[in-house]
Amino acid sequence: MMDLLDPATLIPLVAVLALAGALIGFLAGIFGIGGGAISVPVFYEVFQTLGHAPDLAMPMAVGTSLAVIIPTSIQSSLGHFKRGTVDMALLRAWAVPVLLGVLLGSAIARFAQPEVFQIVFVGVAAINAAKLLSGGSGWRLRDSLPSRFVLSLYGAGVGLVSALMGIGGGAVSNLILTLHNVPIHRAVSTSAGVGVLIAIPGTLGYMAAGWGRADLPPDAIGFVSLATFALTIPTSLLTTRFGVALAHRLSRKHLERAFGLFLLAVCLRFLWEVVAP
Repeated sequence: MMDLLDPATLIPLVAVLALAGALIGFLAGIFGIGGGAISVPVFYEVFQTLGHAPDLAMPMAVGTSLAVIIPTSIQSSLGHFKRGTVDMALLRAWAVPVLLGVLLGSAIARFAQPEVFQIVFVGVAAINAAKLLSGGSGWRLRDSLPSRFVLSLYGAGVGLVSALMGIGGGAVSNLILTLHNVPIHRAVSTSAGVGVLIAIPGTLGYMAAGWGRADLPPDAIGFVSLATFALTIPTSLLTTRFGVALAHRLSRKHLERAFGLFLLAVCLRFLWEVVAP
């Protein structure tokens, strides 16, 4: 374990978490996502730097990411709601299926190997990166939303994948909605609301899943690190409002490309972690 009382260790970690929080908040606002694509890889590296084994570092990165998403997704969804672009009917239809998916993902988290989280993250992030980097041209399943039953299956899948990835579900739900011809600003705004549906039960589920493990750090409740949460939240709340404002004013083309490149880099990082001896 590294000595957190050593300024040479503590100051860089605090700076990294503060920067991660700022990026999480900005992404939550502009893309309608919880920022887990930023926080999970950052938290994973931080926890490993602190000396935690991968089988603890990965679920704790996911659980702590979900906790951070709670306030950022609430702030982001409220910002979009005030602009009248949140599809409340869809959120109501997804409420129960998403919850069931999140509970299943949290239960799997207690027993899964770190490679499971990484492979799920890589798969979903790679699809989103491909869509973002290609400009979304030709990415369409149909011209309207499907039946209520299919929507429920989508909701359960969003909840399950998001709980395993440590994201607010925005990246997944955004992809689903735009594939069904939902206008991009409505998709982004509604996806911010999905983050609220996922993050709260997901955080509680990861707390329960890690409860009682002997190798948890002193600040952790289950798989949620309270110290990491506290160091990340201030800057994330500060920048969320700027992301929301920018989402409704500027073209998102260059930002989508930048986010796609980031997702691609994260994919390569986790693939290396899986295949490296």
